[in-house]
Amino acid sequence: MPNTLHVDYDLMTHDESEKIIREAMEKARQVIPEGKVADYIPELGKADPNKLGICIYPLQGEKITMGDYQTRFTIQSISKIISLCVALEIFGAKKIFEKVEAEPSGEAFNSLVELDLNSNKPYNPLINSGALAIAGMLIEEVSFHDMLRFSRELCSDHDIELNRKVYESEMSTCSRNRAIAYLLESKNIIESDVEDALKFYTKMCSLDVTAEGLSNFANLLANDGVGNITKKRYLASDTVRILKTLMLTCGMYDGSGTYALEVGIPTKSGVGGGLMAVSDKRAGIGVFGPSLDPRGNSIAGCRLLKEISRKLRLSLFFDSTYLGASRIDYSLNQRTGEE
Repeated sequence: MPNTLHVDYDLMTHDESEKIIREAMEKARQVIPEGKVADYIPELGKADPNKLGICIYPLQGEKITMGDYQTRFTIQSISKIISLCVALEIFGAKKIFEKVEAEPSGEAFNSLVELDLNSNKPYNPLINSGALAIAGMLIEEVSFHDMLRFSRELCSDHDIELNRKVYESEMSTCSRNRAIAYLLESKNIIESDVEDALKFYTKMCSLDVTAEGLSNFANLLANDGVGNITKKRYLASDTVRILKTLMLTCGMYDGSGTYALEVGIPTKSGVGGGLMAVSDKRAGIGVFGPSLDPRGNSIAGCRLLKEISRKLRLSLFFDSTYLGASRIDYSLNQRTGEE
């Protein structure tokens, strides 16, 4: 009998899981016209809003892939998870949270209002001010090329590169982030070179990834930082715990609370249209859909994850008594070879 995750609910076949996801994709496509691409960054404004793809990578079983799951797009704010995990591994949680808080902000991702008026520290590492503070710490310890190599390793994607056009486009339109960075310097949060921190942060946001690559990283987090194929530990358990907690409470910007209620999966979004979701001990999920809602989250991607969350029992808070609820077939033979 195949090795299965020990759970007390019935398994679902791979074909049934695919059917649920296909139906969810159709429903998600219907809301695409309600959003728009991130045209405030000229290069991102060139994206096709009708693209939509998903890759679900269970801890046991084969990947389920649909749509534009191999289309490359820039990682944007999902890179904040990579930067934070490296910072946690280098500096430890105590030093990180001397620089940033761990609270939901309730403000837009690029807001500086609370930082200026209400707090001497960014509210959390997953908004721009917090990520810039982390960048200011990292540039004294690692290079961008170190981060690029590690990003490739986490995502099991050796084709990740810096999208130079997006990077230059963002640097030419980053007045707000520059203002945030200098405000952080005035509060002694950034103690390194401000312009170097800004460039480092923007380069990390400009990495080209795929939904499949994000699912590989999410699978690693779902497996407590251990590679599903390699069995190698990439991240400490404490690092993974902090990442997943912040993704649940802060990962969807000022829409994080509603998203947690409706979907219940720790997720990080990016204005390039990406979503990386971690169904703990179950699966890693990557989504691409560049049409965004007003908060900067993929509008079709959020609808897609909402549709599949309960039916596939991916939420942290699923009800085991819910009639008709099922999940991905974890009894399928585990894939071998490098993803």
